[in-house]
Amino acid sequence: GRSVAALAEAANTTSAVCARRLARMKQNGVILGQEAVIDWRVLGYEVEVSLRVSLDKTQTRAFDDFIAAARLVPEVIEIQTFLGRVDVRLSVIARDMAHYQHLYRTRVLTLPHISDIEALMQVALIKSQEMLPI
Repeated sequence: GRSVAALAEAANTTSAVCARRLARMKQNGVILGQEAVIDWRVLGYEVEVSLRVSLDKTQTRAFDDFIAAARLVPEVIEIQTFLGRVDVRLSVIARDMAHYQHLYRTRVLTLPHISDIEALMQVALIKSQEMLPI
């Protein structure tokens, strides 16, 4: 992240005013926290796959069981739930395609209550931004 001084300069204000605004946004829950953005490739993970999963909704515990099991897979770096045909999206990282195939067969396909799964391999990240257009 940027320093308070750099943010203040970008916002055309003083560091003191900027610090107070940041504190107020944190207090009001606008800013939930700060996080590091990890370049998985630098750590040796060359493959990222987005898995769209539909669950067997005839099972009352399908969501809970699936999510609990998916949380235990270290290579699953993100879990999102949806309304619609796709119930869950998993982001999975792997060192290479052989590693991904192994993960897919031994860890992903063994997750409970899967009725359908579609894999989308990320080719490029074009935009990743959490900034308001103001």
